[in-house]
Amino acid sequence: MKSIFSFVDKHLKMHHPVMLMTVIARQGSSPGKTGFKMAVAADGSFTGSIGGGVMEYKLVEKSKKMLSEEGDIKPFILLQDHDPEATTNRSGMICSGGQTIAFIPLTDHNLSVVAVILKSIQEQEKGVFELSEKGLFFFPDKILSQHIITEIVAEGHWKYQEQTGMPNSLYIFGGGHVGLALSRLFSNMDFQIYVFDNRSELNTLEENHFAHSKQIVDYNKVRNLVSEGHNIYVVVMTFAHKSDEQVLKQMLDKNIRYLGMMGSEMKVNTIFEHLRHDGFTQQVLDKVYAPIGLPINSENPTEIAISIAAQIIAVKNSEAKNKRPKTK
Repeated sequence: MKSIFSFVDKHLKMHHPVMLMTVIARQGSSPGKTGFKMAVAADGSFTGSIGGGVMEYKLVEKSKKMLSEEGDIKPFILLQDHDPEATTNRSGMICSGGQTIAFIPLTDHNLSVVAVILKSIQEQEKGVFELSEKGLFFFPDKILSQHIITEIVAEGHWKYQEQTGMPNSLYIFGGGHVGLALSRLFSNMDFQIYVFDNRSELNTLEENHFAHSKQIVDYNKVRNLVSEGHNIYVVVMTFAHKSDEQVLKQMLDKNIRYLGMMGSEMKVNTIFEHLRHDGFTQQVLDKVYAPIGLPINSENPTEIAISIAAQIIAVKNSEAKNKRPKTK
């Protein structure tokens, strides 16, 4: 999102109008997922993607043509049907499904709101980026119940909202070899990474240059170290099952997107039995991904980290906030 709005800001300052295209809804196996964005400038340059292929090429050309014509362009939405047998709105792709794209024309009159959006992204200031038939807006300090909310009432009555300033954050309890490998993987995925351990002078913690924050903590007092929200992911993999249980117990009632714990099925069952005895319901325990990761027969820290990362990505990319994706 930062690169899109940096592009928009640059071109608007040069008095080049820009068409901002955003996928605001997706059906079936459409390659353009909700939230994908693309910006096309009047000089013919563009950045981002709304799904690729012949559809993207066609809509880029459409945007260029509209920007080159005189007259006022109004925001609009366009359905693209990926069914090759479709009689209307056929995208030219054959992957089935479909996507709805919002077209928002921007000029230098929009520079102030674009600047505020960029500031929110760069300085991680909470806010909501909004598109509608009325144009582009930004609401500082606003927090959504989920990352993206789309409402389409009619072709001329729709709204798309997206949270900004709240980057995906990964909290890793356990600074050992897997924690190091997991930090390395997620450092390439625009996650804020926080690593905690109760062991000082741990060599793998010292070698971890990928985490944004590293702390030596008391595992009995970690609840307030973890934020809440749809952008929060927590991995529990401490040195001992007792400390895993201590941490997990403090995370179970938090409103977070993902909670996983590493361990064998026997270890997981033992800890869950203790937690049931402490009053936690099976419904609450079912929210925990444990044993953690996808079952890929991983045997070393890097492979284990990959299995965990793949599971977290599956959860992150699940469009239904309250629906657990199939990761096993």
